[in-house]
Amino acid sequence: MKSYGQFCPVAKAAELFCERWNALIIRDLAAGPRRYTELKRGVPLMSPSLLSSRLKWLIEEGVVARQDIGEKRPGYALTDAGREFVPLVEALGIWGQRWTRRQLKDHEIDLGLLVWSLESTSNASAFGKRRCLIRLELSDQTEAKRYWWFLNRNGRCELCVEDPGGEVNLYLACTLPVAIYIVRGDITPSKAIETQKLEVLGDGWAKRAFIKWLNLSPLTAIESCRPADC
Repeated sequence: MKSYGQFCPVAKAAELFCERWNALIIRDLAAGPRRYTELKRGVPLMSPSLLSSRLKWLIEEGVVARQDIGEKRPGYALTDAGREFVPLVEALGIWGQRWTRRQLKDHEIDLGLLVWSLESTSNASAFGKRRCLIRLELSDQTEAKRYWWFLNRNGRCELCVEDPGGEVNLYLACTLPVAIYIVRGDITPSKAIETQKLEVLGDGWAKRAFIKWLNLSPLTAIESCRPADC
């Protein structure tokens, strides 16, 4: 990793936290301990070797620690030092919502990140004790990437790339960009449904819990300050 070659605490902190990918790793760990595979899905363009290297570096710096999560391999969690940086990551998100939102460019329309985000941040308990199977149709995608299932049971949401079987309780249909704009807060789920950009069909109890299940980030409530012509 390149150094600023300064003893200044701003420079020392920037060497660690401004290095590409590190803030995103902390972003994902802010929600709680994660397995390596879960962290990898949050940074899909990051190579496995680089992620491993960065985790090792963050552990050596005392920002991240290995943690037993009841599986063969340990997971990763933030230390006190790492948690102290979380408000700064949140501040980056607030600034980003205010000043960087615009129409997505092609390379920013990331299918893998969207479905991972829906799985990892959704509130599976929104349906109470009921099992709820959600099918998402991304109408602008190829057949192989068009359908995704989210199985909610026992308080967990599991992303399925194939139909896991059983009754589908909620059918969602929209384009990939619309789904991203909803998750990012550019359009509310209610507005997307009203303008027919998002179709929601299924059992009444599942439809009523849909927005609660989405569990959108508080950042989605922050309005853009970016001029419309930018």
